[in-house]
Amino acid sequence: MTVDQNISSRINLMRMLLIAGIVFVHVPYDHDASPFLQNNDEFDWLRVFLGESLFRIGVPCLSALSGYLLFRKGLDGFDYRRTLRQKARTLLMPFLIWNLSVLLCVLFMQHFGVGIGYFPDLWAAKPADWADHALAAGDFPVNLPLYFLRDLMVCIVLSPLLAFLVRKAPAPVLGVLFAIAVIPQLTSGIVLKQSILFSFTLGIFLALQRVDLKMLDRHAPLGIGLVLLAALVLADPLLSNGPDYPLMLDILRNLLAILGALGFWLLSAPLVRTRLGQRLAASGSLSFWTFCAHYPLLMLMWMVWNRYISADYYPVFYIGAVLLTFAVMILSNRLVRAKAPALYEVLTGSRNRRSFPPHGAPKGAASGPGHSARLIHQQR
Repeated sequence: MTVDQNISSRINLMRMLLIAGIVFVHVPYDHDASPFLQNNDEFDWLRVFLGESLFRIGVPCLSALSGYLLFRKGLDGFDYRRTLRQKARTLLMPFLIWNLSVLLCVLFMQHFGVGIGYFPDLWAAKPADWADHALAAGDFPVNLPLYFLRDLMVCIVLSPLLAFLVRKAPAPVLGVLFAIAVIPQLTSGIVLKQSILFSFTLGIFLALQRVDLKMLDRHAPLGIGLVLLAALVLADPLLSNGPDYPLMLDILRNLLAILGALGFWLLSAPLVRTRLGQRLAASGSLSFWTFCAHYPLLMLMWMVWNRYISADYYPVFYIGAVLLTFAVMILSNRLVRAKAPALYEVLTGSRNRRSFPPHGAPKGAASGPGHSARLIHQQR
């Protein structure tokens, strides 16, 4: 199956749009600045709507696109060994470089008593904890959003098996994986974020069945409206019941994250025809750069803010941190790409050389520092 220019542009657009959304998900806060205290009225509702409802759709959507692209040429065009070699360069190497770099920086800061409570206490960590912090062996890495690259690599390693299963028995395979993705008590024991395994496999299924990704474009207004309405409706109970959501509310949030991916894909149909959409589609490896670099920058700004300014002004921090993060990501991306192109190629997994959209890049969880460790775990 060939992917035409329209689909290619829409995939690039989606990556940039959803990874920009992930920035909102990851804006840190502690207990005193929690939106669930509802100290800032409509502003707290907006934070929950963006971070807990709407942009949770990013990870499943990007996972599905990755699975689809991996098998876009069908089983006959799939070279497993070549794929593993390529993904070692485009996913595994950037994961190790970005995560270990952040880990070393945190280790250095904590040696001088800086950053404790904002990142895991590395000097007190046990060997098993180090395996998680450095390699995401069984839990989230120190550069938290990079769990997506870890999970995506696991899915790629398993991709021949997933393709075989979803081809032979699509309904039961997708049904079981969907249940695992939606019901919090269930786990595959394979990935850290269960929705990734289902969405990636769904993407494989769509590619092998040669499903036309434009077939529902004429229903774009309806699909977009339903997803937006669902995210709006869900925001109120999330705000009232968080951060420890009741089981049914957690299930509904997971359902929106998975099913809402269709709405975001439909959004790309009209958006790609606009000037903004074309600019997003042409942003290239900026999406991957933003994904890998935004979290430590947000945490650094949060550390500085807490050092000098009160939590009473949290809305100012939230807005300023988001705007500054986007500005720094754009400027640093241009600077490193221009001044150190070889380094840039390594940090972005050679994405700058490829005209076709790369497989995978995102998506995450929110966090907060120190005494809000419970909030961090909840938001993952």
